Amino acid sequence: MARAALVRRESVETEMHKSEDKGRTFVYTKKRGYDVTRNPLLNKGIAFSLEERLQLGIHGLLPPCFNSQDLQLQRVLKNYDMKRDELDRYVFLMGLQDRSEKLFYRVLLSDIERFMPIIYTPTVGLACQQYGLIFRRPRGLFITIHDRGHISTLLQNWPEKDIRAVCVTDGERILGLGDLGCCGMGIPVGKLALYTACGGVPPQQCLPVMLDVGTDNEVLLKDPLYIGLRHKRVRGRAYDDLLDEFMAAVSDRYDGIGLMQKEHSDVAGDFSSHDANKNLACTAAVAVAGLLAALRITKTKMCDHTIVFQGAGEAAMGIAELIAMAMEKEGLAKDECLKKIWMVDSKGLIVQGRDQLTHEKQMFAHKHPQMKKLEDVVRELKPTAIIGAAAIPGAFTQQVIRDMASFNERPIIFALSNPTSKAECTAEQCYTLTEGRGIFASGSPFDPVTLSDGRTFFPGQGNNAYIFPGVGLAVTACAVRHISEEVFLTAAEALAQQVTEKDLAEGRLYPPLGSIRDVSLKLAVKVMEYAYEHNMAALRPEPSDKEAYVHSLTYSTDYEEFAVDSYRWPEDSTAVQTCKL
Repeated sequence: MARAALVRRESVETEMHKSEDKGRTFVYTKKRGYDVTRNPLLNKGIAFSLEERLQLGIHGLLPPCFNSQDLQLQRVLKNYDMKRDELDRYVFLMGLQDRSEKLFYRVLLSDIERFMPIIYTPTVGLACQQYGLIFRRPRGLFITIHDRGHISTLLQNWPEKDIRAVCVTDGERILGLGDLGCCGMGIPVGKLALYTACGGVPPQQCLPVMLDVGTDNEVLLKDPLYIGLRHKRVRGRAYDDLLDEFMAAVSDRYDGIGLMQKEHSDVAGDFSSHDANKNLACTAAVAVAGLLAALRITKTKMCDHTIVFQGAGEAAMGIAELIAMAMEKEGLAKDECLKKIWMVDSKGLIVQGRDQLTHEKQMFAHKHPQMKKLEDVVRELKPTAIIGAAAIPGAFTQQVIRDMASFNERPIIFALSNPTSKAECTAEQCYTLTEGRGIFASGSPFDPVTLSDGRTFFPGQGNNAYIFPGVGLAVTACAVRHISEEVFLTAAEALAQQVTEKDLAEGRLYPPLGSIRDVSLKLAVKVMEYAYEHNMAALRPEPSDKEAYVHSLTYSTDYEEFAVDSYRWPEDSTAVQTCKL
């Protein structure tokens, strides 16, 4: 069989090579027998052809029928529907990922809107809380504070050499759930699954990492099923040394790494291996994208708005800084941009002269009398937009929402806290109390809302999965070594541009999740264009057709054929003749 030049895929685990012949992809592997059926990157289950079964030494290890991937998908969906609750569905899908990566991602892409809330927010939060109970098979690297001095050796244990994206957590602040210690591993696992499902980054190029430095969660420390270190969280110099050693070891081991994502709170901080301390939030980009889409409804500019945040943590700060950057891009002076953004934290409105303000909070501290309650702040400042990012459920009370509707024709109300139980208000509350005039977005999904007059609204979920897979795809595709804030503003603008007038009319501030693969690809192209325009991309020569180039790198869920001609059985082999009957 004639074949094109061999293309090597660096993969120690699968010892796998690929080649192409007239558009068909063939896989070579040295693995044989039982190892093939137990390797999720190789396993096709009963979709293996007869010839593949014979040559790979798995004939007899599988039932005699031959199913297409479409039939396998039907079987998975039928089993999925039989599960009792969301946690059972999560465990089922993660088990499928452990058995067959191709089939797992085929299932996700068959209805991403249905499955994303299971493998990511909000169900992943529940899964992390129960991680010790549902733990089945390790996925990713577990590095502890006691491994200092040996991290490079631990990285050698990971079978894949061609790692392009790393997602790391220390489990201290998972979503709005607090310190979950080692159980926080569910977040990088789920996040990287979305890099593949939504952005097309090949899963073998992704590495989830848990940096276990202990936990201050007394419930976990007393739980016999807890899977992490059983001591208080280590902080200070020892923690910093661990992180520094980890970053250096990753850079040395994976020279081509394009993206590292740090998960230590409800903010997704993206930073390159050469800029580890820069906290660049995808959450900020997706929130700003929602605001940019909302501007098309209000027929205004960003700098026309006054914005009040409920919360002044990393999430709120990241969003506020990106909003200020968008205003400045419209021509407003930086100081004037900051004056249009107000913050309310646990002590009330952040104003000049208030005690113990951090440097970040000082930036948004304005001259104004102190105020304690959000209701009073909203009534006094009359903002055009309120954004919740403090995980305080019900913070947007009926009074707040009604007041927003009283002095805004189209009030912008973003309840961005995760999971759903932590949302500042529900979509139904927003649409009902504003008589359908509210422009709403949330961090977790809400069902469509039908008002008494028959109008139906589809709430926009500000899921950062709209941003990080596309950015990750672009960064790994053209080897961007430093991700600036401008990259995320570019991503936000690219996302907002993909919202149609029909979407806006239905209440959506984001494209339907079902189109997220296409959304991520277009977003990646925009980020690549920005990277080359500003000399940030290391890949040379610059691809002339960036969309085609990015598309060529994306992961396909189609099963590949195993090249078996090097291991042909004799034509008169009894086994072959018997199986052909």
